[in-house]
Amino acid sequence: MNNLDYLIEELIKEDPNLSNIEIPTNIDDKKDLYRALRNIRNPKPISEDYLKIQDEYLKEEINNKGIIDEKNIAFDKDIISIWQGDITTLKCDVIVNACNEYLLGCFNPTHRCIDNTIHSFAGMQLREECNNIMKGKTLPNGEVVLTNAYNLPSKYIIQTVGPQVDGIPSEKDKDDLRKCYYNSLELCKDKGLKTIAFPCIATGLYGFPKDEASKIAISTVKEYLKVIPNTFNHIIFNVYKDEDLEIYKKNI
Repeated sequence: MNNLDYLIEELIKEDPNLSNIEIPTNIDDKKDLYRALRNIRNPKPISEDYLKIQDEYLKEEINNKGIIDEKNIAFDKDIISIWQGDITTLKCDVIVNACNEYLLGCFNPTHRCIDNTIHSFAGMQLREECNNIMKGKTLPNGEVVLTNAYNLPSKYIIQTVGPQVDGIPSEKDKDDLRKCYYNSLELCKDKGLKTIAFPCIATGLYGFPKDEASKIAISTVKEYLKVIPNTFNHIIFNVYKDEDLEIYKKNI
């Protein structure tokens, strides 16, 4: 039995409600099933043997995607870069996760949001750690929590919650988004972490207008660097879609 089959079968065995699931033969379908099974699993302990094999599998998957060292990303403005790619392949001190208020990741088995992706490739230890930190509480908008990155090439993950916007952002929405960036930078400064990558926080399902969100992100970082210089070596704005790339290029 290969690692992927073992991981799938163990997750099916631990939940009687999954006993009727048929394991596909196609490798891509198997990978999708495994990701779905992880996404729907509530935080709880699992055996060290399982985690060892999970870690081997995830590290191989990330290596196959191709790890990107932040040192190889060109600067666009001073120490700031705009980089288009998969944030789970980025090797730096910290990546930021635009998470929900529970910090437990996305439980939608087929979703491809950043929260889902980061949890899926970090491993189930991340959900367990977040659960132990939050203990059923919720994280207010703009606040931050530092966690391990587990199988990701980054050292740490900062979890932060952006504002949910319906239509035009209020002043509070804007302030909450600024806090996501400012508090992340402050946390890195306090921990001595020198390189950080931000996604486009709150611009997906949370509905913050992309152009305005990018202006807030860029201005917050630039103002921080003016007030507190020589703290960071590299700050990266990670974009995934072509539309976001053009917006950030325009506003940098």
